[in-house]
Parts: sequence; structure tokens; C-alpha cells
Amino acid sequence: MRLARDWQIIVASLLIGGPALAAAEDVAPQPTALMSDQIPAIPRAIVDQTGPYMEYRTASFVDWDPKSRAMLISTRFAETRQLHRVAAPMAQREQLTFASEPVSSARYAPDGSALLFQKDSGGNEIHQIYALQNGQPKLLTDGESRNSLGPWSSSGKLVAFGSNKRTGLYNDIYLMNPANPEGARMLIASTGGGWFPIDFSPDDKQLLVFNYVSVTDNQLYLIDIAQGSLRKLTNSNVPVSYEGLQFAPDGRLWAASDDGSDVKRLGIVNLETSLFEPLVDEKIWDITSFDISPDGRWIAFEVNQAGRSLLKFYDTQNGDIRVADALPAGVISGVKFAPWGELGLTLNSNRTGIDAYSVNPETLAVTRWTRSETGGLDAADNVAPELVEIESFDGEKMSGFLYRPDPARHKGKRPLIINIHGGPEGQATARFLGRDNYLINELGIAIFYPNVRGSTGFGKRFVSLDNGPWRREDSVLDIGAFLDHLRKDRHIDRKRIAVTGGSYGGYMTLAAMLHYGKRLKAGLEIVGISNFVTFLENTQAYRRDLRRVEYGDERIPEQRAKLEEISPLLRASEIDIPLMVVTGANDPRVPASEADQIVAAVRANGGPAWHLLAENEGHGFRKKANADYQFWASLMFWQKYLLEEK
Repeated sequence: MRLARDWQIIVASLLIGGPALAAAEDVAPQPTALMSDQIPAIPRAIVDQTGPYMEYRTASFVDWDPKSRAMLISTRFAETRQLHRVAAPMAQREQLTFASEPVSSARYAPDGSALLFQKDSGGNEIHQIYALQNGQPKLLTDGESRNSLGPWSSSGKLVAFGSNKRTGLYNDIYLMNPANPEGARMLIASTGGGWFPIDFSPDDKQLLVFNYVSVTDNQLYLIDIAQGSLRKLTNSNVPVSYEGLQFAPDGRLWAASDDGSDVKRLGIVNLETSLFEPLVDEKIWDITSFDISPDGRWIAFEVNQAGRSLLKFYDTQNGDIRVADALPAGVISGVKFAPWGELGLTLNSNRTGIDAYSVNPETLAVTRWTRSETGGLDAADNVAPELVEIESFDGEKMSGFLYRPDPARHKGKRPLIINIHGGPEGQATARFLGRDNYLINELGIAIFYPNVRGSTGFGKRFVSLDNGPWRREDSVLDIGAFLDHLRKDRHIDRKRIAVTGGSYGGYMTLAAMLHYGKRLKAGLEIVGISNFVTFLENTQAYRRDLRRVEYGDERIPEQRAKLEEISPLLRASEIDIPLMVVTGANDPRVPASEADQIVAAVRANGGPAWHLLAENEGHGFRKKANADYQFWASLMFWQKYLLEEK
């Protein structure tokens, strides 16, 4: 605690231009791709003090190597996340890719003869597909279009992928032999939406494809590969959404779907009638990701319990369901069976970090495959999140996770940061906080992650409650309800509360500053929307229809008028508390112009508006040097505008 206090004194000196500013060796170098405006120099004291919290790693399960029985994981040893092979549980990680940009996904061929992966450039999300050959990446796509890696055929001879190379806009569906990428052929030409290949039938005669219209409206189609014909499977009169979607070895199509229910249930899509037949119902909770064992005996599935995961196994022979309760509490993802029957997954927990595990479906024994470094700190010392449940302004029930500092280390009432997730079809979960654990453990700042209306994980009714421009600010009112509740907490300092968020959470940050500025000290928004009209006009064209379903259609005069009315930019003169904005210059989702215009507007009104821009990033910072500097700059911001008592 003494060291944290020491750097706070140095920061205060820098913020007022004191003598510490004069010594160049006392200032951290700024990455060359970053441009900062109004942000003070970062003192070395901050870098030194936060060092252990900057050096954590994570390991995410990606796939199984069918040849060697090794696990393929994604982790970072240098600046970006790359692919590594782990030969056995807790064995040394062998790095396979060495790109300057992070690898976003990868898949082995069914026989392990090939490994394909995808990555973009500078966060622009124009992904290319590569094969790893003799340790070197071989480009399989054209290097210009936007591509999405899909499934391997059951035989392992072909891979399906989506690409916008025909029009530059929407994904068409292609088949490719990776050994002859020039011979890729288009199966389906799309005219809009979010088309993506999902799975091949066991006999490779059909390909299941998916058109993502909105979070609650997913449409399924079967392509007859030989004939190129398309048959729609989704015939419901109301929108339906799906998770998982996989053919079993016997040819049945399994899915987690909300067809006929508010939450997603696990069941079978009848290929003859197109009807969904639910077999596993978790009542009030969504069933999300799942996978089917190679022999068809087991289905492993995740139950989302208000942002915490429960892993269960369904026995297809007798209908029994068992719980893998030996897993640490947290959030699981990426479940996939190995050809020999072991289930791989990623477990994300603030008290264990993010690491790869496996589970034996017969015995439910849990094996940890990686133990990622946490900068010399013991993750078990991090605080566990507390579930907070409230009723909002209209009686709607909602919840969020509160991470409280240890009261034995941090006496008295604690400052609070409300951190709002993006999406809006996202969810705050009980996860590992990484660098933010420094705020909690060392500075004694509480952090609250709310799930306002529009969040996923609470059923299709809840996720639709904020749709359209006229209901958009209801989610902002939810923040007001959480504020009311948290300000009454005897352990929270009601005079020192701030707000932050990224993407849609960036919009929510600005909106909360407008609505509740008298109750907040400051706001830090990351790649956020400042004007819904300019956002819809300038986001990548392939995304506009999807976003119009959520926010409204700016081409319709009355909707345009309402979108402008609720946009923070139009009321920027009312923002009278300090603002910090973080931007990626290559962001294809929320263009950098959204940040430029809100910064200019707030400054025109005489308010402070710190701005950090990365020329080599997109929708959020993914390179370690940039992310570290962003965190240090945010510490400076919180020190000046949240922690200092005035």
C-alpha cells in the first residue's frame, strides 16, 4: 500500500506540472502507434508499481490435435495472442504461429493433416485464412476480402468458409480444398444478413448454414452440395435464435434454441418437418455452447446462470444428466470433444485466471492443462464477484457483478467504477479481470458490472426490451436504478463514483454522464457510439442492417429524429464532468469519427476530454504495449478525477 501511495504523490505532481515532469527517465515511453491528447506523461512509478498486474497471461482452449493428442491453445508470449501446442497436461507450451497480429480462430483437419487459422491486420476485421505448413503460414484467401473460417468436411478434404470477395459486402458461402485454394467454389450467393457455414452432415452431402439477422432471429438453411440447392429449415412464424448447431454421428441435427421458449433449450431440429424438439430444459436459464462426443454418447453443454457457467453432460442412451461440479466457479467456453472422447474447454475465473482444462465424460474428472503466469501474483488472492440483484424503474428484475476490495486492506467507504458491457447483446459475467485487479487489490476501488435490459443470458424477452430508438434510453434508466442501489451501500463512497464502458457500453457511458452527471465524478468511454445517425451511416456497410434492427433505421425520418434526440453528441454541452475517450483508428464497427466528434464537442464547451488513439488497432486494443499504456493513462485519469477528494 505504501508503494501505491508513493506513485499517487508522483502522479499528483505530474498532473499539476511539478518538478517530476522534468526528468525524462522518470516518464514511461509511449508506443509509437499511440497518439495522446491532454493526457499527461506516464510516470515510471506507475509502470513499476503495476508491473505484476501487466504481466499476466491467459490460455484459451482452441482445438485438439488428432495426431498427437496434444491440445491447441491461444496465448500470448510477446505482443499478441498466438497458437501454441501443449503435448500433455501442464507440459511446456510450444509456439506454432509468430504473427504480429493476433490469431483469432483455428481448426485442425479431422485427421490432423492440416491446421487452418485466421487473422486480420491492425484490428480491421478483414480476416484472411491461412494454413500452417512446415511452420510457416500459407495464405489461402485473396488478402483483400473479409473471410470467416468455417467447418471441415467429415472426410477432411474440404473446408467451408464465408467471404465477401464477390461484392465487398455480404458473406457468400464457399468450399475449398486447402491444398488447392485457387479452386474454391461458391455454393451460395447472399444478398444480405450475416451468412456463415456451420457444419457438414456426416456423409458430407449437405452443409448447414446460418443467416444471422439479429440476436433473436437466426435462420437455418441446408445446402445440397452436389446440386447447390438451398432449403430453409427455420419455418417458425416468430423469430428464433440458436446456439451450438451440430450434426450427431447418426445424422440428427442438435441445437440449443429458444423456439417455443423464452430461454434456449437443448434439442433436435427435425430435418423432415423443420420442427424443434426440445429434450433438455433448464427452465429459467439459457443453454448456450455444447458439443457431441465422436461416438454420439455424450452431449456436453453449458448452462448460463446469470453470468456463471455450469457444465453438464447429457447421456443420449438413457437421458441422464450429470454435473461437472469439480470445475472451479467461473465461466466456461469453447467446449469440444477430442476424437478419443475427452472434453476440452476454457475456464475463466477471477480466482484462477483463464486457462485450458479437460473433463472426462465417464468419470467427470477435471484436468488442468495450463497454468498461466500472473506476474508472480496468486490469482487465488483476487476477490470473487458478488451477484447484485435489483428491480429497475419499471419493476424489471436485473443483476450484475460487484467486485469489492478486501475490507481488511482497504478501510472505510470505497470509490466505485461502474463498467458497462458492449453489444448491447453482451453479458457481464463472473470472469477474470486482469489489469483491473490492480484497481481493486491495490487502490481499493470497487468495480460493478451491470447487466441492463438488452443483455443476453436472460432470455429473448429481456434481450429485446431495449430495441429501437424509443426504448433505447430505458437501459440508461437501468443504470440509474443500479446507482440508487449502490449509493445506499454502506461500503461505497457515494461521492466518488465513475462510469466506463466499451462499444455500446461507450454510448452508455456518455448517456449516463448526461443523465446522472450530478451523481458521477467522471466517465471513460472506449470505442463508443456518440451519435447513432452518424454511426449507422459510417459503420461498415455489411453491418448496417444488423444494427438497424437493434437501434432503429436512420433512413426513416421519425426514427432518425429520435435517434438524434437520444444521441450524446447532440447534448454534449450538458456534459460537465471529465471525459476520457479511447479509439482504434482502424475500427470497422464504431468508426474513429465517433470519438473525434464527441471529444471536439466536449472541449468546445470547456470541459476536459482526454483522448488516446491507436493507429494500429480496431475495436479495442489487442496489442500488449498499447493495452498497457491505455491502462496507465486510465490510472492517471482515475487518480485525478475519481480518487482525489475535493
